[in-house]
Amino acid sequence: MSWWRPADVGFAVRGGLADMGYAARFFGRLVQLAGPTFRRFSLVRDQIHFLGNYSLAIVAVSGLFVGFVLALQGYNILQRYGSAEAVGLMVALSLLRELGPVVTALLFAGRAGTSLTAEIGLMKSGEQFSAMEMMAIDPIRRIIAPRFWAGVIAMPLLTAVFNAVGVLGGWVVSVLMIGVDPGAFWSQMQGGVDVWADLGNGVVKSVVFGVTVTFVALLQGYVAKPTADGVAHATTRTVVMASLMVLGLDFVLTALMFSF
Repeated sequence: MSWWRPADVGFAVRGGLADMGYAARFFGRLVQLAGPTFRRFSLVRDQIHFLGNYSLAIVAVSGLFVGFVLALQGYNILQRYGSAEAVGLMVALSLLRELGPVVTALLFAGRAGTSLTAEIGLMKSGEQFSAMEMMAIDPIRRIIAPRFWAGVIAMPLLTAVFNAVGVLGGWVVSVLMIGVDPGAFWSQMQGGVDVWADLGNGVVKSVVFGVTVTFVALLQGYVAKPTADGVAHATTRTVVMASLMVLGLDFVLTALMFSF
């Protein structure tokens, strides 16, 4: 007995292409609504507060402990080669280039992305979108677009907080606990971090990850089945898909950035 048939493969491929086409049109609609959305910036501002401020605690605490761990691991490795003073540079580069954008995006997907998916899915299951359309209100323009652009703005800000708190955590462990010279800690960091090559690349990554995570969360909520089970599955898909896309895009962006 055959486990698959050519017709089944064709149906799956056609369904996947249809989903990709729908996602592309959905993304194009959000980009097209950038101008009208920012003309009513109060809607975006409220969502920045909801997505960014409510995610600030977990991002800051996570950044602090990541800085602690980086300083401990970095010192244990660098002291073997007599370069313990460079622990500040290692902490800063690790956060700015990789860990800051990536870990913040994963935390953002788990905290803000799931709430967006659940909110949009519950609004759809409660037929609130249908009611808005009956009143000649475009739900994508009024509900989806402000949340999308708020997530794009909030993500780099949260990444900056994560990096700053992480560097502070590295300073606490390196200088206060281990005894690394504070002047060497900061001077090595200042001399080794390039604004455009290191900080700029991290900002680019955070913006790309913000677009990716927010778009996935909103799309999954918008296409979720209008049932409790459908919203639950959509929330799970948001975390899985957003996390995998962030890690995959991180590899692609890192390869592109280091090739030039």
